[in-house]
Amino acid sequence: MDPLMTASYLGVRGGLVFIVADDPGCSSSQTEQDNRMIAKFAKIPLLEPSDSQECKDFMAFAFEISEKFDVPVMIRMTTRVCHSKSLVEVGERKEVVISPYEKTQKYCSSPGLARKNHARLEKMLVELEEYSNHTPINHIEWNKKDIGIITSGVSYQTSKEAFGDNASYLKLGLSHCVPKKMIKDFAAEVGQVYVIEENEPLIENEVRLMGIDCTGKDKLPNLYELTPEILRKSLLGIETEATNTIDEEMPPRPAVLCAGCPHRSMFYAVSKKKNAVAANDIGCYTLGMVPPLSVTDTIFCMGAGISAGLGMDRALRISGQKKKVYGFIGDSTFFHSGITALIDAVWNNHNIAICIMDNRSTAMTGHQGNPGTGYNLSDSDGPMINIENIVKAVGVPEEKIRVVDSYDLKAAIQAVNDAEAYEGVFVIINKGPCALLKDVQKERADMKCRIDQDKCTMCKSCMRIGCPAVVIKDGKVSIDESSCNGCTLCMQVCPFNAIEEVKR
Repeated sequence: MDPLMTASYLGVRGGLVFIVADDPGCSSSQTEQDNRMIAKFAKIPLLEPSDSQECKDFMAFAFEISEKFDVPVMIRMTTRVCHSKSLVEVGERKEVVISPYEKTQKYCSSPGLARKNHARLEKMLVELEEYSNHTPINHIEWNKKDIGIITSGVSYQTSKEAFGDNASYLKLGLSHCVPKKMIKDFAAEVGQVYVIEENEPLIENEVRLMGIDCTGKDKLPNLYELTPEILRKSLLGIETEATNTIDEEMPPRPAVLCAGCPHRSMFYAVSKKKNAVAANDIGCYTLGMVPPLSVTDTIFCMGAGISAGLGMDRALRISGQKKKVYGFIGDSTFFHSGITALIDAVWNNHNIAICIMDNRSTAMTGHQGNPGTGYNLSDSDGPMINIENIVKAVGVPEEKIRVVDSYDLKAAIQAVNDAEAYEGVFVIINKGPCALLKDVQKERADMKCRIDQDKCTMCKSCMRIGCPAVVIKDGKVSIDESSCNGCTLCMQVCPFNAIEEVKR
């Protein structure tokens, strides 16, 4: 927040546009926070596209507004818009003249300049409101006037599906600052005013402050995504069924680490420790919380796999509890926000085992690169930053560092045993590429494991590693060869040597 608040005061030279990814319904996020409130708090313009075409068009508008009003601009995307597909007209490309750099103190934040900039910012908001009344991305669609709907973003599409031509619409593409004159004129022409928006009542609050009677969150939920069925029931009292329901029940498919996931061995090793307390981080390894591994005690935010663990260690020491804290963090997250926490751990002599899960990728969000992959942001060759060297440079002695092959379960268990026996900062780097990387899939395409049913005693030890390729079929444990990539972890835990490695 600090950079954003300061940037709104300082202004911009070229356009500055940033996109926030909101997730109503928590499809893949740990909160469904409505970041539109941040735009209001930071006093910056906010744009909300409702379809694919607007995603493209609004980006141009955002840069235009940013340069016109000398301010950063937020574009708020939501899950449903991001997951939609539609044809987009590109239009003519416009060449922009590059402004020469000029030395200035405009961007040097200081209390004296901040006071002047605050006054400038408040004046800009007044001008932005006037602009909002006339911009084409805020527009009215007249239909029947018994109901008038003020809405923005994907809620516009949901409202149209629910009410069709039985309502008129004021669609706000620029929802901060709201076009007050346009809203007053619209409200004067319709009967009942509905303000429809997901999560927080940002627009509704502005409408009510203008003294306009409206219906919004007094009837609509501020939780999860809105649907046409919810709108009809909440606002009209009409019960309708969704048109895209599926008669057959889908089989349960709980979230789980992929077959052959390199993270599995370290979680399995720690799960065997009865006195372990584990702080986890944001990534695929979040799934270390689910059965049968069930290792994780906390998942908070990026970087907290180490930093939260430090707090847990301090609290456990003060309370006199004999527990070993493990902090799990991925390679990408380690580069992003884990190094400072590691420094803090060494500096303050914490007792923690830090497990850096190096799968050579930012896997959860689509295999983007990170400083350790050897590819830079433009996907060109770049230096491969060595995690072990960073750990040593921070001050962890070499004898307290273990680099483990993620498919070597014995080595993983030994590393965890070493960590438990040591008082202080101990680092395990669990190395193995993501099983879904194309080169890994190609390399391991013919590598499989198979259960010898004559030797299998149904002890189910293999199922305790939590691999989705290991299943019970027709009353027997078997391995789904279409999922298996031959990582052999199941083979390594089998006490009866009933699992063998095969090649197709």
